[in-house]
Amino acid sequence: KLMNGKPLDGSFSYMVPVELPRFSNGESKAVLKETVRDKDVYILSDVGNYSCTYRMYGFTNHKSTDDHFQDIKRVISACNGSTSQISTIIPLLPYSRQHKKQSRESLDCSMGLKELENMQVRRIITFDAHNKDTCDNAVSSYTTFENPYPTYTILSKFIENEDIDYKNLLVISPDGGAFDRARYYANLLGTDVGTFYKRRDLSKIVNGKSPVVEHKYLGADVTGKNIIIVDDMIASGGSILEVAQRLKEKGANKIYLITSFALFTEGKNSVDCFQNSYENGYFNKLYTTNLSYVPEYIQSLDWFSQADCSKYMAKFINTLNHHESISFLLDREIQHEKILQKIKMVNK
Repeated sequence: KLMNGKPLDGSFSYMVPVELPRFSNGESKAVLKETVRDKDVYILSDVGNYSCTYRMYGFTNHKSTDDHFQDIKRVISACNGSTSQISTIIPLLPYSRQHKKQSRESLDCSMGLKELENMQVRRIITFDAHNKDTCDNAVSSYTTFENPYPTYTILSKFIENEDIDYKNLLVISPDGGAFDRARYYANLLGTDVGTFYKRRDLSKIVNGKSPVVEHKYLGADVTGKNIIIVDDMIASGGSILEVAQRLKEKGANKIYLITSFALFTEGKNSVDCFQNSYENGYFNKLYTTNLSYVPEYIQSLDWFSQADCSKYMAKFINTLNHHESISFLLDREIQHEKILQKIKMVNK
């Protein structure tokens, strides 16, 4: 039985089944199992989901960011120009840390965005891009680049869970690159902000990044303060854990880590470092989102908390699909008022 063309038993789904079969040498293709003719198509992909695997030359290969990005392009190609328009939703923007040249280097982020634009992608939606200005400059006026922040969702979870004195709170940036983000959090919470100055030796690369040669705190006295350390992503976690330890040694009270993406790129070694730091009392909890894959065993740990961004993403898609303004979803003043109201409710 149908009503307005939709089954009454709730079986209707807006999800289009997609198959991505692999040949034994690793080559792949995309197959759509339903028509998308004259539809607005939103292609959602978590390029950080390394739990996806495929067989190649007899061994099991975990999907990398490159593999996922190729799959996005395959699905776009499978749509074959029959859609009304195509939008990509890639919460963790691929290659976002490779957004500028330091020497003879590739510009992978710009190249990737231009590839999507050349395939007639109308809109690229990501979350908390590492460098939004570079992304905006990489696409022309045809393709719209949307970069919403999960800040409100994370802080809502934090305020619901944590019983702290917000008048005794300080937001800290672990380095200069995260300072604007930390200042935004501080503005929402109505508190002061501090930062660590991180100087790297750019002439060397160790484990994919330049080693830190100096790390100095700049800001107000942290003695007795509750601290939130904010960054866009945690890779191995060594840097943010060092900041937490140094703040604790300076006399900080409770310390919380907040990041949009917790990657734990060293696997079990990263998790063990966080566990040891937690047991030593260097931080109280890590708050992040479900915008990219985190293994279930990590989600169950006492020091880990994950904010659910699925409703926010659904609102984003629904609003765009109805050709309505998304300003209310991006308005920082509205978010600021909502956060203040939540804090007032908690303090009553």
